[in-house]
Amino acid sequence: MPDEEPSLNIPSLLTLAVVSFFVIRWFFNRDGDAGAGNGRSRTRGNGVDPAHVEQISQMFPQLSHREIMWDLQRNGGNMAATTERILTGRGLEVPPPSFQPQIAIPTPTAPVQPATAAPKADGQDLISRYNLRSKVGADEDSATSQAQSSTGWSQSKEERQRLLQKRRDDMILAARRKMMQKDQTAAAQ
Repeated sequence: MPDEEPSLNIPSLLTLAVVSFFVIRWFFNRDGDAGAGNGRSRTRGNGVDPAHVEQISQMFPQLSHREIMWDLQRNGGNMAATTERILTGRGLEVPPPSFQPQIAIPTPTAPVQPATAAPKADGQDLISRYNLRSKVGADEDSATSQAQSSTGWSQSKEERQRLLQKRRDDMILAARRKMMQKDQTAAAQ
């Protein structure tokens, strides 16, 4: 048998051409993305969810919104990865000066203002909310109630609920007494 030399047939040539096409296409697209990276990252920056940024900002108030947005943009908006990076102590990278987020994040004081304004508009304080008008004048009862409340934890649900409500009432009344004393000392000065 004569030694047969390997030959190229049509299916192997077609396979080689298709593979070469995809390799060359991948190579040129990869280089094109590096040059247009800034434009692409800006479009991804718009994809960062402001709710995610706000949630991470509330968990870690020492971090700036810009750092959080940069890290969320870099990891594709994955909140778990950003949180894990912070919790492991690695911290977040400082965003480059060219990174300018276009998403306006509301300040955390905006939601707090309506919440604090609502009870004042109602004119309802804790004494009227929890019906403690009858207990306001009874200062001597509070000393005996504190002694009774330290008896321990009860097995019945109703008893535990009653004890917890009594503790809540005592705390509200004690805070009111402290506030009244503070007001009296301020008025005396």
